[in-house]
Amino acid sequence: MEKIPGWIERMLLPKLNEISGEIKALEAKIESVDNKVDVRIDSLRKEMLSKFESVDVKLESAGGKVESLRNEIISKFDALDFRFDSLEAKLPVMEKMAEFEVRLAEIEKKLSVHA
Repeated sequence: MEKIPGWIERMLLPKLNEISGEIKALEAKIESVDNKVDVRIDSLRKEMLSKFESVDVKLESAGGKVESLRNEIISKFDALDFRFDSLEAKLPVMEKMAEFEVRLAEIEKKLSVHA
């Protein structure tokens, strides 16, 4: 019985050593792939963060432009309001002038009749 285990050992030991070496090589390859994946994930993460920061900057810039446009439009509406207020203030004067013109025409008419 002692010869069978020695015989099996002599036959299987080289194969087991070979398999053990292959397993170690596979583990090294897996670790290498893991490292490459980690590096790639880190690179993609940094790239995505950079893109998001770029989008944030563009949105902030657009927000500033929108605020500037808003202020400009408000300024234009304020100017229009001032003009309308000015016109409204002039309307009574214009109405009075129209009345005076009618009266003047009536007076001229009366004077031309008497002349």
